Parts: sequence; structure tokens; C-alpha cells
Amino acid sequence: MWLLMAVLSAMFAGLTAILAKCGIKKTDSDLATALRTIVVLVFSWVMVLIVGSADTITDITLHSFVFLVLSGLATGASWICYFKALSMGDVNKVVPIDKSSTVLTVILAIICFGEFHNLAVKLIGTVLLAVGIFLMIEKKQAEQKSENRIWMLYAVLSAVFAALTSVLAKVGISGVESNLATAIRTSVVLIMAWIIVFAKGKHKGLKTLDKKELLFISLSGIATGASWLCYYYAIQNGVVSVVVPIDKMSILLAVTFSYIFFKEKLTVKSLIGLGLMLVGTLVMAIFC
Repeated sequence: MWLLMAVLSAMFAGLTAILAKCGIKKTDSDLATALRTIVVLVFSWVMVLIVGSADTITDITLHSFVFLVLSGLATGASWICYFKALSMGDVNKVVPIDKSSTVLTVILAIICFGEFHNLAVKLIGTVLLAVGIFLMIEKKQAEQKSENRIWMLYAVLSAVFAALTSVLAKVGISGVESNLATAIRTSVVLIMAWIIVFAKGKHKGLKTLDKKELLFISLSGIATGASWLCYYYAIQNGVVSVVVPIDKMSILLAVTFSYIFFKEKLTVKSLIGLGLMLVGTLVMAIFC
């Protein structure tokens, strides 16, 4: 079941990138992130009520709560950087860099949680992922000789914070129902996102918000909520070093839709890189 949830998480995450891109053409990325988080928060707490885990909130230990909050802060930082990068660069340029968090997450999972089972297979899969990511990133870097590359910095920071999110969540979610843990983390992200919006004075953009973009922002929030619920169920019940690579294969869906809707084409080198990422993920999913 956790493998299925990891796959569903990847599908919804892929949709998130495309929907979010459509929603931040005119809307500021920080404001869009804050608005999306409202949708994700509502989605998360509805699921908590459906599964009936709200009553267990008083059973959460201080240790778990602290790590859930830290995970939420890391998630918020990752989101802000990710959607800032998406607002400045192409989906095919941003997503591969963001997905490089997979490599760091797998290494941290092996070190922090002692996931040494089938270590050789995991390392082979990780190397394939790393090479594939490099090929995709290298191609996109070469395309931007004169273009402002600050989006790349945001994409890298997004990857770093995303890797920390998975490790911190694994610790915090221990003994906590996954839907409830997701709702708590989302609450932290919401507070963090709106603090940034008001601190930068970007809340004024609410008055001129495009209704069409608001729709896409809301849909991306629903997709994110669905992805999170599946992802943290998989994290709680499965192997982190296997779940994360599967989840990151959302890049396949993101690349496909970016080609269809945004006409963002890939070269042969990028396609090879994408293929290596897929092979690396399948190796770990099947043999681990």
C-alpha cells in the first residue's frame, strides 16, 4: 500500500507544478504560496475529520510535535523557494534541480535511520538519479547564457529544504496518524507563508488578484494536499530511501505537461537524463 501511495504522491506532485505555473504568471509567488497553503490546510483537516484522528492530537509527544514543526518550517522554506523559481524560470529548468533533493534525502535516510538494507542497490539507484539530474540541469544551464539565473539559486535552496523536510517528518510522524501530522505541518507552513507576505507588503496584491490565476492556485493547492496525504502515509509506513525517489518521479508528469501546455522541449541529452532518473527509481522500488 505504501508503494501505491508513493506513486499517487508523484502523480499529484507533477500536477502541482503545472497548475502552480499557470497561477503565478501575474500573481506574486509568495502570495500564491500563501493562498495555496490555505487550500492545502482545509484539505488536510477535512481528511483528519474523515479518518477521525483529531482526538489523538493530545497524545502527540513534545518530541514528535517539535519535529513536525521543524518539518513544516523546512517545507515552507522549500515551497517559497520552489514557487519563486517557477515564477522566474521554465518548469523543465526548475523541476530537475528541485528533484535533486532525492539524492541528499536518500543519503540522510541511510545515515540517520540506518536503512542499510540493500545498500548497494540504493547507492546504484542514487548514482543513476544523480547522473540523470546532472544531464537535465546541464542542458538547461547552457540555454541561459545571458538570462538572469537567480531562479537557479531558489531551485537549489528548494531542494535542500525539501531533503530536510523528509528526514524531519520521518522523526516527527512516528506514532502520529499521518493525516493529522500533515495537517499540523501545513498549519506551520500557513503561518510562515503569511508572515512573509505581510512582512514584504505583498498582501496588497489581493486586491488585484486575477480570478483565473486564483482558480489555478486553488487547484494546485488541492493537488498538493492530495500529494502530501499520500506521501506522508508512505513515509510513515514505508522505507524513506525508496519512497522519496518514487515521489520525485513526478518530474515525468511535469515534463510531459510542460511540453504539451508550455511547449518546453527537451534535447536528447535531457531525455537520456530523464531516462536514467526513471531507471534509478525503478531499481530502488523493485529491488529494495
